[in-house]
Amino acid sequence: MKYPAVENFVAGKYIKGSGGSLDVNSPIDGSKISEVTLSNYSDLDKAVSAARTAFESWSATPIKERTQVLFRYRALLEKNMKELSELVSEENGKTLSEAQAEVEKSMELTEFACSMPQIASGEILEVSKGVECRVERYPVGVVASIAPFNFPNMVPNWTIPNALVLGNTMILKPSELVPLSANRLAELLKEAGLPDGVFNVVHGAKETVEAICDHPGIDTVSFVGSTKIAKLVYIRASSNLKRVLTLGGAKNHLLVFPDAHVEMTASNVAASMSGCAGQRCMAAASMIAVGSVDHIIDELCKEAIKIIPGVNLGSVISKAAKERIEGYITEAEKEGAKVLVDGRNSVVKGKENGFYVGPTVIDNVRPEMRIAKEEVFGPVIVIIRTDNVDEALKIQHSSHYGNASSVFTQSGGIARYVSEKASAGMIGVNIGVPVPREPFSFGGWNESRFGVGDITGKSSIEFWTKLKKITTKWNPESKVNWMS
Repeated sequence: MKYPAVENFVAGKYIKGSGGSLDVNSPIDGSKISEVTLSNYSDLDKAVSAARTAFESWSATPIKERTQVLFRYRALLEKNMKELSELVSEENGKTLSEAQAEVEKSMELTEFACSMPQIASGEILEVSKGVECRVERYPVGVVASIAPFNFPNMVPNWTIPNALVLGNTMILKPSELVPLSANRLAELLKEAGLPDGVFNVVHGAKETVEAICDHPGIDTVSFVGSTKIAKLVYIRASSNLKRVLTLGGAKNHLLVFPDAHVEMTASNVAASMSGCAGQRCMAAASMIAVGSVDHIIDELCKEAIKIIPGVNLGSVISKAAKERIEGYITEAEKEGAKVLVDGRNSVVKGKENGFYVGPTVIDNVRPEMRIAKEEVFGPVIVIIRTDNVDEALKIQHSSHYGNASSVFTQSGGIARYVSEKASAGMIGVNIGVPVPREPFSFGGWNESRFGVGDITGKSSIEFWTKLKKITTKWNPESKVNWMS
């Protein structure tokens, strides 16, 4: 193995779990690079106890002092950029440039957390003569973050900086497919001066997730993953009276109009559907061609064939993922769709055991086809043809998901109409991946999110804190009214 076995990180030390272990294979070439410990309820309980013990002193630490740890952590992310990027690429399969962009986003997320003393401060108001009301924010307690395989560095940092700087202590459960980055983040936080027990990592699979949902010592649970599991986590954790926010899957629709800028649209759509091998909830999944846009589709295909597996396109996460993605393509073709660019059976020389699917563009897809309705999670885009904007929006509205939607046009009126009418939490105008930058928050609608609020940005402050309202009167001589 290239890396030592991955163990739980609890109270600043590595501890082996009690549930056996699982091989960690790099999807780039299929080779075993490590193995990860699996945890049961008793293993999680040790991490919860450590977090509970650390909470008393960490939550009492002034926010400006907590922020200093995050300043140092951000500097360490930058200092170790090369190592962190290579680690992400090796365990996830994405290209090195994509992995670096992920770490850079983690730095931005941490920068935002460092602004919390200015934007998460309390409020005070004289509400009546001699009477003042004050609002102060308090941490929720011990929080758990369950992260997916597709962004081993960035998605954990959706939660880590904000939750910690606001005074919570945390348990991170990364995907068992990509456990290496999580432990490295724990080491960097410790190096930055974070007290032991404030941040802990517990590795595992289904049993560990269920234990997090059930453990009475965990106050808050966040989850990012598929909609199916997001629902189950939300129901189970909330039934145990926890504060819960779970983000699920997506089926993002890009509405393309004849007047759209050809080169910009084609390059944006191609990048959106193939970036990170299509394994992101913001990827373009369906292009709704409104009217005559064959000239743009032709250019899209030209852009797609420039995307080469093993060169500027990374692998998908596993053999099972490759087979599932290619199965969707074959099924659509059998049902009458036309494959314009075919990424099936891709093999990279020297990495024959890797899991690669090439960029795929499929035309003449009908809205009722399975590939048009379900999340494929690969570098595949389907083209659905319509005659007008309202037909296009009807298709977009038919999806159970609501993460993102984009419109490509040079008409301000059409752009505004689609932006107002589309049923999605994040909208792009001539942008294929409309991820908000900090301080704006990340979060979708419908079955792309369960719970209230968003996971990043200003909106996340409400999730990671609870409010205490204090009303004060010292002067008995003041006239008494209904407010005092």
